[in-house]
Amino acid sequence: DPEVNASPEDFYDQVIDINLDELVPHLVGPHTPDLDRPISKVAAAARAEGYPLEISAALVGSCTNSSYEDIGRAAHVARQASAKGLRVKSPLLITPGSEQVRATIERDGLLADLEAIGATVLANACGPCIGQWQRDDIAPGEANSIVSSFNRNFPKRNDGNPGTLSFIGSPETVVAMALTGRLDVDFTREPIVGDGGVEVLLEAPSADELPSRGFDPGESGFIMPAADGSKVSVVITPGSDRLEALVPFSAWDGEDFSGLRVLMKATGKCTTDHISPAGQWLKYRGHLTNISQNLYIGANNAFSLDESGQGIDVRDGSVVALPDLAKKYKDAGIAWIAIGDENFGEGSSREHAAMEPRYMGGRAILVRSFARIHEANLKKQGMLPLTFVHARDYERIRFDDSVDVNGLAELAPDRNLTVTLHHTDGTEESFEVHHTMSEEHIGWFRAGSALNLLAAQRG
Repeated sequence: DPEVNASPEDFYDQVIDINLDELVPHLVGPHTPDLDRPISKVAAAARAEGYPLEISAALVGSCTNSSYEDIGRAAHVARQASAKGLRVKSPLLITPGSEQVRATIERDGLLADLEAIGATVLANACGPCIGQWQRDDIAPGEANSIVSSFNRNFPKRNDGNPGTLSFIGSPETVVAMALTGRLDVDFTREPIVGDGGVEVLLEAPSADELPSRGFDPGESGFIMPAADGSKVSVVITPGSDRLEALVPFSAWDGEDFSGLRVLMKATGKCTTDHISPAGQWLKYRGHLTNISQNLYIGANNAFSLDESGQGIDVRDGSVVALPDLAKKYKDAGIAWIAIGDENFGEGSSREHAAMEPRYMGGRAILVRSFARIHEANLKKQGMLPLTFVHARDYERIRFDDSVDVNGLAELAPDRNLTVTLHHTDGTEESFEVHHTMSEEHIGWFRAGSALNLLAAQRG
């Protein structure tokens, strides 16, 4: 729009100018995607912080940053290295984002480019990005540094090892760093030295956005469903610990929430990996009862900071694992609320992180702020995601409070609710809380979940 281009400030509250000539490769981490540095500053930071300088593994792919163009740029770096006889100094693992991408990059020679410098191609799967990675090269707890093009790098996420420091970069950055084998080499300015002293100064890679010959679908594995799904029955082996039929969540009973117990009060970062870790738990993703045994086991509870994932049973004062506490409350018919800090639920779009609290008897999650995807997932499961109108109200909540959420009968978009805390000393405090539920979301809440409402609408 010429008019907008001429005077953008007339149409937008804020105008941000980005000089693309100044963009340089960056690396983020470890332990969070929020810690960002240009490659030129990584070496100094690594030495100052005592990060292991040798890269123990480099990983490209999974669902994020593994498109045809992504792999094409990575392959361009590989071709530059291969032409000079260079091979990777750190193990380089490639996980194609889909069977279609794998088949296409194999057909077009991009996989061969990567394999020529020593890369290993893994299955088309989540793989190491979500903890499906058996490492035999690192002892439990051993400090080591890895680089990946994945979208998350939280502690223990990739290999279950708390000593692994995970850094994130673009696919081409990861390949370049696999060639250097170290965190303290600035490949954007320094040549990479191979065996025999051969030096290669990499040029910025380029690649086609889409394959010129179109995509190769590969082996799709698609099986046409039955024309009449009503006649299909799902048979699950009795006693299976990996599959379990889902039972619809109960609909809202029309009453305000009263007497909710505080399961935990997360302090600091509480990601989806803290809420529902992956890795060894993924085998239970089809069994909600079993996978719910990991609920909040990584959370730092302000009321029980000696060990993560612990909570206090207000009935007897005992300290127990949070999933056990949630189950005890559920079995006793006691609904609960979880309290969170800033950006609660940051991380992957992990549905189980929302299903588990609902299944284990939670009714509401009250936080200073939500990560967007987790908040949306909670809504789908019939949970009530709430935020403090005043962040300081977080400090008012005590471990033994009884909590009421009032105003649910008048629940409407942009209308605040009221939370009342009943303290054990006989005092009470009330404050407003906010929600972002639309009319559609409110329908999900009243029906008990989005699936419940969908099933009811279909008759």
